[in-house]
Amino acid sequence: MQSISQKKTASNFSKLEKIGQSFFPAAYINDTDEGIKSLERLIKDYKVGGLTFFHSRASTATNFEGKKAVVRNDDSAKRLAELIVHYQSIASHPLLISIDAEWGLAMRVENTPQYPYAITLGAIPNEQNELIFEVGKQMGFELKSMGVHLNLAPVVDVNINPNNPVIGYRAFGENKEHITQKALALYKGLKSAGILGCFKHFPGHGDTAVDSHLGLPIISKSKNEIYDQELFPFIQAIKSGIDSILIGHLAVPSLTSGKNISATLSKEIIKGILREELGFEGVVISDALNMHSVSKQYTEKGLLEWKAFDAGNDILCFAEHVEEGILKIDRNANIQQIEESFSRIQKLKETINVEQPIKPIFEFKNTTSLNTKLAKASLTHYKSSPKEFNKYKTQDFEVIVIGNSIDCTFIQEVEKIKSFTVIDYTENVVKNITSNNIVIALFPPLIKPTNQFGLDDNIVKNIAHLSKTNNVCIYLFGNPYSLRVLETENINNIILIYQDFNPFQQIAAKHFLGQHIASGKIPVELSK
Repeated sequence: MQSISQKKTASNFSKLEKIGQSFFPAAYINDTDEGIKSLERLIKDYKVGGLTFFHSRASTATNFEGKKAVVRNDDSAKRLAELIVHYQSIASHPLLISIDAEWGLAMRVENTPQYPYAITLGAIPNEQNELIFEVGKQMGFELKSMGVHLNLAPVVDVNINPNNPVIGYRAFGENKEHITQKALALYKGLKSAGILGCFKHFPGHGDTAVDSHLGLPIISKSKNEIYDQELFPFIQAIKSGIDSILIGHLAVPSLTSGKNISATLSKEIIKGILREELGFEGVVISDALNMHSVSKQYTEKGLLEWKAFDAGNDILCFAEHVEEGILKIDRNANIQQIEESFSRIQKLKETINVEQPIKPIFEFKNTTSLNTKLAKASLTHYKSSPKEFNKYKTQDFEVIVIGNSIDCTFIQEVEKIKSFTVIDYTENVVKNITSNNIVIALFPPLIKPTNQFGLDDNIVKNIAHLSKTNNVCIYLFGNPYSLRVLETENINNIILIYQDFNPFQQIAAKHFLGQHIASGKIPVELSK
């Protein structure tokens, strides 16, 4: 097999082709024939360096097609592998294939293994971080089987702001040392499977209240504060020799001489801080250039791509105007910068052996065993009153299910051992309660803080009323930040399960029945 250098040496790349290597347009697993032909043209005519895959046009976070519904395709995995093989076959030199798979292929592809969110992994005690390594390793093998080379993960943002609309559950928590350990474990797991990882979103998206897909977040902290907190995971990762860092669309005026400019467009942040001060020599990747925080600022086609390249990004992720961007860079960039970015990208391709043929696997390894281990390690008894909890062993109790069906796995597992009454949640649920001991199985409808995580005011009011008059225990199968919506002062026991996967519900049942002792540690602060 030819190596990249044999197939097309650097000296054989024209200047425009070298520039084209920086462009990574979006590729859609579920695309139209017209969309596929358009991408084929970019690969053939402009020699783009790689592709970043998404489920469909409607699924992208900016949803620029007018909030169209995402259509499910049970054969998306097969389609992804087929498209990767096809696009590689028409490329004159190998494409670097990337995807955003923070919790596995399931983030983008139906009927593929899903692993817990980062906040769940953040609850795992540090002495069990080998489990996070295994997540990265197993996830990596699955990505590799599809022909993917680069997972745009892990997120290493320090999620200080509990109202963060875009990070939250995607972060390992809010302790910088803790986050660094977890992220490096996942990254090393990916690498052990032959997959590249990417630390994001530099210089740190954790303390924001604006979704950068829609607007530009501004972090008003001093340079010393940023270095001490947000930059800590990146500094440690650079020391460990990571391959790539993704720049976030967020403004940090203290790092840019007071200007409210996105980090992705700031020479001071990329060339000054990341390259010169921190000594990072790997590949710098821009966050998706279709995101409204930056794309709405530049109506002239190709100008944003040039600005991002000029700021120091090697890879222009989700570049929407490839032809115009290449021509602007050709006219404006100095040859040294073009050569440096080209060299870094080619080195990354050689590291991962992008020419290795793929052998798609659609019978994925069963994840139940690993997810069960993760559930056991992460389950957290957040608020504990042993005296009141023991009443469920000796006294009658009733169970209320909110946000799920009354035949959910948690209920089914407990029913195998205990007899109790299950009460379907209604607005008048309080009137149906006859026992003093209540277990609430709470499944928040939303993972993000929008609309109180989907917990309406009636739910909040009823839980508050019940906890004032009854012995209430909550098993929370979702984002722990949702507890901030509730009045928890009078709730005697709160157990955090973080996920609603069956293995997590099964472990929650074992905990309730006294067959599992909680060892997880909540990775975020929930006080209001």
